[in-house]
Amino acid sequence: MFEVGDYVVYGTNGVCQVEAISPMAVPGSGEKRMYYTMKPCYIRASSIFTPVDNEKVVMRPVMTREEALQLLERIEDVPGIEIQEEKKRELEYKAAVLKCDPDLLVGLLKTIHDRMEERTKEGKKVTSSDMKYFHIAEDSLHGELAISLEMEKNEVKPFIERTVRKKHGGEK
Repeated sequence: MFEVGDYVVYGTNGVCQVEAISPMAVPGSGEKRMYYTMKPCYIRASSIFTPVDNEKVVMRPVMTREEALQLLERIEDVPGIEIQEEKKRELEYKAAVLKCDPDLLVGLLKTIHDRMEERTKEGKKVTSSDMKYFHIAEDSLHGELAISLEMEKNEVKPFIERTVRKKHGGEK
């Protein structure tokens, strides 16, 4: 169970901070269940209420600073995701996003980035599906890294780029 003040990744809502843990009446029954009240870190003026025992949506602690730095250290070694059937590409993108796994998000970003570059070289347009899931994955990953590394979300991408360049001795 999480504690008040904890940062968690809550499905596609991204990083949220637990504000309260309290009983709430279950609609349609006289029962009360324990609920988290959470504030999304990057969605203004909203709150999320979810049962403590919710198993339908991925809910996990954000990476620690050490875990975030380790991910960045091995970011180039994280494999892209394999698309088994071209017709199911968007479903596979969605499945990767819903797992809320930082390694899968990096793999998804690599896969989509490579596909966008390939399509551009072939004179084709980037698909709206590729753009949509690229932004969702990037937003989710950068939001979590920002909390883990105690920085602003807009500082994450340049930080990743500097980290990768540094690993290559300033090249790239």
